[in-house]
Amino acid sequence: MVRPTLLAVSHGTDDADGARAIADLVAQVAAHLPDVEVRSAFVDVQQPEARDALAAIEGPVVVVPLLLSSGFPVLHDLHGMVADRMDAIVADPLGPDPRLAQVLAQRLSGASDHPVILAIAGSHGPRSVTDAEDMAALLHTHLGRPVHLAYLAALEPDLPTALAAHPGAVVSTYLLARGALFDLAVRHSSGRSLTMPLLNGISVPEPLIALVIARYEDAAARLANDDAPACTAELAG
Repeated sequence: MVRPTLLAVSHGTDDADGARAIADLVAQVAAHLPDVEVRSAFVDVQQPEARDALAAIEGPVVVVPLLLSSGFPVLHDLHGMVADRMDAIVADPLGPDPRLAQVLAQRLSGASDHPVILAIAGSHGPRSVTDAEDMAALLHTHLGRPVHLAYLAALEPDLPTALAAHPGAVVSTYLLARGALFDLAVRHSSGRSLTMPLLNGISVPEPLIALVIARYEDAAARLANDDAPACTAELAG
C-alpha cells in the first residue's frame, strides 16, 4: 500500500543558512522514512508555494507544517488549501511539544543557572498565544527555572522590555532557523547571551526529526481512519 506523501511546509526565508538548515531537516526526515515520498514547500518567500506543491501531488498527502504554533499560516493558509481534497490532511504544527523543550534546553546548556527569556515570533491569533504560553511552561518544567516570554513581533512584551525586566536572563530563541526574526533578536539582545534557533545549521537534532515524523504518522493515521468508512461502503456496493 502506498503511503501518503509528506509535504513539509515551512514559512520560507531569504537567509541562505536558514534555508539550508530547513532543507537538511527535510532530508533527514526523508532518510528516516524510506517508504514515503517527502517534498518541500513554503508559505512565503521561497518556491514552490505550498498550494502549487499540493496541486502537483497525486494521491493521499499529509501536509506537515514546519511551524511552531497554530498561527494564521496553519489555520488559514494550509487548512484552506486542503479543504476541497478528501485525500489530504494537515498535521499539527511542531509546537508546543516537549521535544522542542529538549532541544531548547540543549541550546541553553552553557547557562544553567540563569532565568530564561523565551523569544517567540508572535501572532495575534488566540491559539498562537496559547501555544506560546504552553511552550514556555514546557521549557520551565524541563529546566526547573523561571521562563519568561518575549515576542519578536505583534505582541507585548517585546524582547527589549523583557530584557530590561529580567537583567540576569539569557535569551532562548524559539525560532526554527535563521532569518529576519533571528536577526531582529540579535539586534534587540544588545550583546546579551542568545541561543541559536532550533536548527543551528551544524546538525539536525534527533528530537526534531522524531517530532516531524510523529506529526506525519499521527495525521496519516487520521487520514486512513477518515477514508475507512468510504472504502468499506464501496466494497459493500
